[in-house]
Amino acid sequence: MYHILIVDDDKTNLSAAKNALSGTYKITAVTSGEQALRFLKNNVCDLILLDINMPEMDGFEVMERIKSDPEHANIPIIFLTADADPQTESRCLEAGAMDFIAKPFVLNVMPSRISRLLELEALRKDLAGQLEERTRHIKHIQRMMVLGMATMVESRDMSTGGHIKRTSMVVEIFAAKLAQNKSFLSKSFLEKVIRAAPMHDLGKIAVDDVILRKQARFTLAEYNAMKIHSAEGARIVKQILEGIEEEEFVKIAVNIAHYHHEKWDGSGYPEGLSGEEIPIEARIMALADVFDALVSKRCYKDAFPYDEAFEIIENSSGTHFDPQLAKIFLECRPQLEELYQNIT
Repeated sequence: MYHILIVDDDKTNLSAAKNALSGTYKITAVTSGEQALRFLKNNVCDLILLDINMPEMDGFEVMERIKSDPEHANIPIIFLTADADPQTESRCLEAGAMDFIAKPFVLNVMPSRISRLLELEALRKDLAGQLEERTRHIKHIQRMMVLGMATMVESRDMSTGGHIKRTSMVVEIFAAKLAQNKSFLSKSFLEKVIRAAPMHDLGKIAVDDVILRKQARFTLAEYNAMKIHSAEGARIVKQILEGIEEEEFVKIAVNIAHYHHEKWDGSGYPEGLSGEEIPIEARIMALADVFDALVSKRCYKDAFPYDEAFEIIENSSGTHFDPQLAKIFLECRPQLEELYQNIT
């Protein structure tokens, strides 16, 4: 049964509305805007019938406060008004009301108008749900394609097997620790960083196989050729995500791909950014990326012991890494050691 909240300071009007609707709907009736707002703090409803002309707080102010609350912003509102002025009707609709009903009520008309509006609202919610589900499905497919591309790119790199999987898990552990610093970064932001992490090396698709599959240290020329992967990654990630993902996520993913090799002291690449010029998402990724490189065996080196790897991270704080982030990353040591000991 639909639940309707009726707000009117005139008890005669309240009684008339309740009599017309109570047989079909659950009714809550209040006599002021303040009472309505108190009710909505702990309750939900499907429709609000809202009088315009009330003392202390008129209907327009009540509606503005309801619409400013994300939990109640989508509740449809019908204004109740004894003012037949077209300007008042226009103001009602401009304020966001779905309809308006003139007073005194025509009792056989009111239920019909409310019924039609609730039917339309139910249809809107159903369509919105279908669209949301389809959007989730499309995004899931798109993410699986991106991960597939990243894995395919990594399969060409003979020196970094499993790097995408490992760095993604390191970022997740690091993000959980960062989330404990509640005034630092939002949960929503960190979730996007976790989602974007697997794309950080996507630009390696533009690097020649001869370089990417080399089983030894790079020459300077080869290293410079490898460095193009950051800018290329930013371009590719933007192409893949733009128009599909939300703008903030696209920006985070592009920044991670583009700037995860920048260094706090400005000696990194591709732009030589320093300090807080480097997007914080890229500073987070840099720690995960380097840590995995240190503790993983590569064709040109053995894995560093944990003591040595964490010492390098600590000593590189303020030069390679953001010192505040590096300090928090070092606090992740127990979880990181457990992760790498259990990775197969």
